[in-house]
Amino acid sequence: MNNKLKFFLLLLFISTSTFGQHLNTFLKPSDTLNTKRRDAVVVSEVVIGASALIGLNALWYKDYDRSKFHTINDLNEWMQMDKVGHAFSSYQLARVGADVLNWSGVGKKDQLIYGATLGFTFLSAVEIFDGFSQEWGFSWSDIGANAFGTGLYIGQELLWKEQRIQLKYSFHKTPFAAERPEKLGDSFLEQMFKDYNGHTYWLSANLDAFFKEANLPKWLNIAIGYSANGMLTGENEAVNNMFTSQDRYRQFYLSFDVNLSNINTKSSVLKTIFSVLNVIKIPLPTIEFNSKNKAVFHLLLH
Repeated sequence: MNNKLKFFLLLLFISTSTFGQHLNTFLKPSDTLNTKRRDAVVVSEVVIGASALIGLNALWYKDYDRSKFHTINDLNEWMQMDKVGHAFSSYQLARVGADVLNWSGVGKKDQLIYGATLGFTFLSAVEIFDGFSQEWGFSWSDIGANAFGTGLYIGQELLWKEQRIQLKYSFHKTPFAAERPEKLGDSFLEQMFKDYNGHTYWLSANLDAFFKEANLPKWLNIAIGYSANGMLTGENEAVNNMFTSQDRYRQFYLSFDVNLSNINTKSSVLKTIFSVLNVIKIPLPTIEFNSKNKAVFHLLLH
């Protein structure tokens, strides 16, 4: 190795290490209130939230007629998969809202009041938009699901000061999207949001938090999952005589999971990465029980 290459590698190592140290310092939560961070968080949330709502109003609803504010009862649609999805979204937004305020050094009480309610507030605003759309309508069951997700986060912080039970998500492609791409999604990314047949939502509980005397690994969770299959329409009916009723059924799962947030590391960068990835259920051996009265073993379930 020549001297120039050695010098280049040395500079690369020094610059990378320096950047890593700065990033690690930046991501480390503040021990006391950092007003610059707090103000940046508040401004960012207002801008992002307002932009998202304006974008939804301009793009999502533009192809549908407006109406007077009205409510709908859609509790039975999609075999309640959309309701579980609302709870999941509200929970995760509550977690993010509280975490960024914690990063700013904001006290726990204000984290819960102003941060953990982020998901419920934003999703409720979207629900009001639905109420003025002829295509949809304001759904009290959606509001209830949003409240459940937010309450799951806040309740655990008040009771245990930690998240012992988390809502997680996993996804796999299904053949149903190809039959109704306009409804279930054309691309992989769209299907991740629209094709409920491929969604699975999990309640993932940390074993060490509940059984500390057992000396179990702090990252080991047990997870209960729910999904549904065979859905081309919102209800079990034909649509415009084009789609026949499908053989719909519910699926319940029992599996182990990994709580990435409980992996011990001093790196704030890794803690942040683990926190982001912890929204996903880790694929592990799983037992499925479904409404067809069948039990199925999956070596690795999406």
